[in-house]
Amino acid sequence: VQLQASGGGLVQPGGSLRLSCAASGFRFDDYAISWFRQAPGKEPEGVLCISRNGDITYYTDSVKGRFTISRDNAKKTAYLQMKSLKPEDTAVFYCATDLIRRVLTSPCPRAAPSGYRGQGTLVTVSS
Repeated sequence: VQLQASGGGLVQPGGSLRLSCAASGFRFDDYAISWFRQAPGKEPEGVLCISRNGDITYYTDSVKGRFTISRDNAKKTAYLQMKSLKPEDTAVFYCATDLIRRVLTSPCPRAAPSGYRGQGTLVTVSS
């Protein structure tokens, strides 16, 4: 199981960024995918998740209306689109899954799927 996040970088406050999560080693379209972030000196937190059929669950209220997640099963890739970025969004972002195969119509679980994660990508929001 491999999950590789990319697309991070330095962005000014108010800017946008799109992160990608390339998956391999498992049947991507069978599982929910989540994005986590870990800010300096803080514990990781689940940000949002996309279910098998595209339903989105937010775990962090502060990103609602600014972040969204999507997936391209043919490319085995999930995306995190971020806009109106704030300095407090600065963190290492990584994608994850729990490899629990839920029925197609099941939403993401109450806790962000984790257990299998890849290396993250650093997002720095600063002027």
